[in-house]
Amino acid sequence: MKKINIPSISLFSIAIYYLISTLFWGCGYTTHSLISSKYKTIYVSHFVNKIDIAKETESMRRYKVYYPLIEHDVRKAVIERFNLDGSLRISPEEHADLILKGTVLDFRRDALRYLVNDEVEEYRISITVEIELEDKNKNTLIEKSRIIGDTTYFLNGPHAKAEPVAIDEALKDVARRIVECVVERW
Repeated sequence: MKKINIPSISLFSIAIYYLISTLFWGCGYTTHSLISSKYKTIYVSHFVNKIDIAKETESMRRYKVYYPLIEHDVRKAVIERFNLDGSLRISPEEHADLILKGTVLDFRRDALRYLVNDEVEEYRISITVEIELEDKNKNTLIEKSRIIGDTTYFLNGPHAKAEPVAIDEALKDVARRIVECVVERW
């Protein structure tokens, strides 16, 4: 039997190879920023709540479901998401390169699944907002873009969660979608 000599390769040299190859060649999956290098900061203005809670709905419920101060929670979630993303820093309006304006248009809780006795088993929470993005010279970069964030939750069983937790997930989803709309282009 013939012995084959294989040069010993350390884990360190393999890690260095992958690091260098990633730096030079990349992964092939990239996003392109809508924001040019001249925009570094953003101001998120207070969202306006335009949910008409007295309006009759098309569903079996007589009036809309309402979540108090949702406009403040949406703004807070968007600011947190910009801080997490890191591509634009949050700043006061007078120093910001970009100004994001938003309006909360709708908050819905829709039944998705029923049990045999017609009790609701699963709900969907949806938050609809409309955003506008301007630069500091009042040039419109994004004009009235409608964005919907949502989540589903079960009332019973192993995947059950409380409605406030589901609302928080829907807020995070709409914030993620807003930041993606502002920052990324595929």
